[in-house]
Amino acid sequence: MKVFLGGIVAGLAIAFVAIQFYRPARTNPRIDPKNTIEATMHVPPAVNAILERSCNDCHSNKTTWPWYSKVAPASWYLADHVREGRQELSFSQWGTYTAKRKDHKLEEICGEVKNGKMPLPSYVRLHSHARLSDADVQTLCGWAASARAGLAESSRTTASAALPASVR
Repeated sequence: MKVFLGGIVAGLAIAFVAIQFYRPARTNPRIDPKNTIEATMHVPPAVNAILERSCNDCHSNKTTWPWYSKVAPASWYLADHVREGRQELSFSQWGTYTAKRKDHKLEEICGEVKNGKMPLPSYVRLHSHARLSDADVQTLCGWAASARAGLAESSRTTASAALPASVR
């Protein structure tokens, strides 16, 4: 029995070492400063602090990769979550979004934090500083509502300016 258990432990150890040779990309793509959310809309300091603390690791190109992102299988899980997070919403690419997409993302930001879906509970377990307080949620939702109103006003102004002077 001891030999059998020893063989299993040895096999698992070899498998663990072997999987370390497959390393997913832990990237932080170059940031075009003119496309960041901070460059394209007003982000108050309190909101920026929340985004940096609780959102940017998965939703920007400013990910701080922790030590365990170098150890499989955690590295696979983290790289996948960051890739998916950036595809869903990237504050580094905000300026490339259409007004409609920005509006939708701002609406989603509030909904996700209100429902406790973001930041991901698995992220908060390892990064307790990312936990959002009720005040943080109110701050984000208030900002998102204000930003959505600003987008709507900007769209109305742009649409009005596109009309011929005789129609305005």
